[in-house]
Amino acid sequence: MLLFFCIGFFASLISIEYGIAAAISEIFFGVIAGNFLHISSHLEVLSFLSSFGSIYLTFQAGTEVDVKLFKKHWLEAFLIGGASFVVPFISEFLAAYYWLHWTFGASEITALALSTTSLAVVYSVLVETGLSSTNFGKRLMAATFVEDALTAIFLTLLFLHVNSYTFWFIIASLVILIGLPKLYPMIVKKFGNKVVEPELKFLFLCLFILEWLGSTGNNQQGLPVFFLGLLLSPFLTKNEALRKKMRTVAFAMVTPFFFFQGGLNVDLRFVLAGLGVFIALLFLKLITKFIGVYPFAKKYHGANSMFTTLLMSTGLTFGTISSLYGLNNHIITIQQFSLLITAVILSAILPTIIAIKFYPSKTEKLKDVISTEGAEG
Repeated sequence: MLLFFCIGFFASLISIEYGIAAAISEIFFGVIAGNFLHISSHLEVLSFLSSFGSIYLTFQAGTEVDVKLFKKHWLEAFLIGGASFVVPFISEFLAAYYWLHWTFGASEITALALSTTSLAVVYSVLVETGLSSTNFGKRLMAATFVEDALTAIFLTLLFLHVNSYTFWFIIASLVILIGLPKLYPMIVKKFGNKVVEPELKFLFLCLFILEWLGSTGNNQQGLPVFFLGLLLSPFLTKNEALRKKMRTVAFAMVTPFFFFQGGLNVDLRFVLAGLGVFIALLFLKLITKFIGVYPFAKKYHGANSMFTTLLMSTGLTFGTISSLYGLNNHIITIQQFSLLITAVILSAILPTIIAIKFYPSKTEKLKDVISTEGAEG
């Protein structure tokens, strides 16, 4: 564990120094540790923390949605986000099943992993470019939310295992989804701003319950957790200090375990042996993202259409979650996982660099755009 914290520290420094997402550097160090330091990815403590990191990351993705703006631009968000998911999903599934002759389940995981858009990457780019508080930036986040929601829905439904635990998982999900948005503000009001942070511990308890019931029944917990984040988003928007604490806990301590373990599972021998395969899958993702997103981006985002298309082509968070879910449940092999996770990482890097360097957003940054938001409200 000492080695992990050293790696986590250096991964953070590299992400800051070179302006890349911390998750990418954490996966990279995981690849190095697994292939050259021969650290096992099956350590019990690491597996537990990685599993919770996946759940917490999914929750965080839901909290980043601006619900008020989403309601105003729901059609735009559904068209851009929906096309960004559906076109690559169908294309990647057909390529994996008929061209690579992978199993039906492995083809589904491939389609899910390579049809996603990374909310974390999009959000970080918007923050760094000063667009996160603008009308355009929030509309782009809304489209990303739609795509992440579709990924969570498909991952849950495609691999739903109905058993005795499914009933309790559904009951717990409904109770938490209905009750927590009403109960949590009261808990924060009464117990918030304390050193022991009871409001965070209560949130962790709810997430652990969903994780335990889901994993015990071999069901995917992402869907209720994602929508729980969405339901709490309006409250967190009014409580920026609490939102900041949640982000700090996520990115400083919890999610690095998830991305690090993802890197540990990558076998570079399979990546080199299947170089042509993962390049083809990556190229297919990028070209189908363009086919699906660009026409709607042109309609709604005008001069920023290419910037939108490229950012919607990035994949990391749910791509990694889908790939690891497939590996941990023996739906895909370590060879297939290695190819998928490599394509996912490159899809987070290449479109981001091209978007920032060659197609910077032409939206005016915090001046006229925010005043436009006020006029719309």
